[in-house]
Amino acid sequence: MGHALCVCSRGTVIIDNKRYLFIQKLGEGGFSYVDLVEGLHDGHFYALKRILCHEQQDREEAQREADMHRLFHHPNILRLVAYCLRERGTKHEAWLLLPFFKRGTLWNEIERLKDKGNFLTEEQILQLLLGICRGLEAIHARGYAHRDLKPTNILLGDEGQPVLMDLGSMNQACIHVEGSRQALALQSLGCVLYAMMFGEGPYDMVFQKGDSVALAVQNQLSIPQSPRHSSALRQLLASMMTVDPQQRPPISLLLSQLEALQPPASGQHTTQI
Repeated sequence: MGHALCVCSRGTVIIDNKRYLFIQKLGEGGFSYVDLVEGLHDGHFYALKRILCHEQQDREEAQREADMHRLFHHPNILRLVAYCLRERGTKHEAWLLLPFFKRGTLWNEIERLKDKGNFLTEEQILQLLLGICRGLEAIHARGYAHRDLKPTNILLGDEGQPVLMDLGSMNQACIHVEGSRQALALQSLGCVLYAMMFGEGPYDMVFQKGDSVALAVQNQLSIPQSPRHSSALRQLLASMMTVDPQQRPPISLLLSQLEALQPPASGQHTTQI
């Protein structure tokens, strides 16, 4: 999407002939940094992800991440606004300009509610799960697997719609998503559903106690009883977390089940997240 990038003055950069103003740092991890920037041409906020590339392989991986974003045009998958590669002496920085989601991640929302002693309602959970499944279906249809699906990698749009991010985890993962690969994706999705229902991951306590999570996942998950959840939702979770991978429902069947559980659109009150 073009490779023109320059630092034109203190606190501003130009990407694809558009000027962006640095607002603040959003986060960092490993060899990447994320800054909040404002497009001076449109007044919109963006997240600028900068990846430090030490070697040619690092540049290739950053390019693949950008390519993954460009591969999808789906409301539940994070889109790429622009991509640049900038020289920094003998090294390079790959810059990915992405939409900014002020509500943060699904995990941020779960924690905000939990701090107040609240949880997502079943209607909210079903709406979120449907959007996540639609994003996964689009990824699988292209022959890829996400490989790092978790609440911290799901953004929330202004209307509460889920948007899958961290497409870099799909690097070199082009596969026919059948059998064990899709079953693994369903188990990860089940962990996300569990977190939405109970405010924590299904194996968080196991990890905190220092016990083996690898052993825990080999046993059937015990789902806590709660008056907040219908038997249909509990059954859905149980099917996704069953120990036998071959017994987990494919994404297509899961989507059908979720669509059937959605409340009627017309004449019904819907709760936004």
